[in-house]
Amino acid sequence: MSTLDDTPPGDSLSGFYGWTDTLKGIYYGPGSVKTALPKLLQTLGVKKALVVTGRTLHEKTDVVRRVESILKEHDAYGATFFEIGEHTPIAGIRQGINVFQEHGCDVIVAVGGGSPVDGSKAILYNIQLETGGPTLKQISIPTTLSAAEYSIGAGFTNDAGEKVAVSSQDLAPAGIILDGELTLPTPERLWLSTGIRSLDHAVENLYRPGVSFPVKQLMYAALKDLFHYLPASKKDPTNVEYRQRLQVASWMSLWPMKLERYSALGISHSLGHKLGASLSPCLTGKKCLTLAPTVVMKAEVGSEDDKKWLAGALFYLNEASTGSLDGDVLKLASLINQ
Repeated sequence: MSTLDDTPPGDSLSGFYGWTDTLKGIYYGPGSVKTALPKLLQTLGVKKALVVTGRTLHEKTDVVRRVESILKEHDAYGATFFEIGEHTPIAGIRQGINVFQEHGCDVIVAVGGGSPVDGSKAILYNIQLETGGPTLKQISIPTTLSAAEYSIGAGFTNDAGEKVAVSSQDLAPAGIILDGELTLPTPERLWLSTGIRSLDHAVENLYRPGVSFPVKQLMYAALKDLFHYLPASKKDPTNVEYRQRLQVASWMSLWPMKLERYSALGISHSLGHKLGASLSPCLTGKKCLTLAPTVVMKAEVGSEDDKKWLAGALFYLNEASTGSLDGDVLKLASLINQ
């Protein structure tokens, strides 16, 4: 069994960090959408938006209407599209493209969870394939904690029923608005399960190859707030401060970055996608099944550096060390499982 020492992981003080190519700004705070959305429209130099969202959010809450109202006040509203469908079929993407082009739109405002955000990426990707030229921009207004707005990838289902994964720096949203007030209608199960997904991101970024030292330090801050505010938000679901802090923690968990060489998040993330796709329409609800066992495995076969980064989380969670490196990693796994 390993023993603790004070030497940092071997790659701590050398590496690379790059910001994503497209991101022009992230605004955050309760009620921030009112002023942030017009600012981002101006920053991006865009004139007319297609709002892409989910059917439930559109029909059963006022969130989308609030966003539409802001766009209309600034003569920037084109249309609203909420019919992409589960697993983002290419037929829905084509329908979204038609609506986008028929209304003369030049930007997408995605409102909701990972599906509208990734669906918007797929629409913009296919528009670029059809028309050539630069990829048009997306402004993301998330109402869950899935963190899709910070990634450069998306997926859709082609005409043959096959899942197609696309990845490009150009697909990452150009603007993001984190408004805790807009998350209040999000169903509890979706809110908390996507929070578990953010927890997954934060843990796996601690041992993901190529992640820089400052970003790994942000993962500790994300873990601290996710561990504290997810239970607090479950207990008091109308507390906007808790929800806002969780949105920021989700942001930190998948901090926008450009890697010199692409590396996947890790085993838990991959298994969560596989299980979610095959067993449940709620992908993120499966993440809690895979993360703790993955950390346990790291205690057994992980590198010394990986174990040190994982064990370091205990300090930020106000948990005492077990006295051994492997024991601390196992303790983190136990805390995740609680």
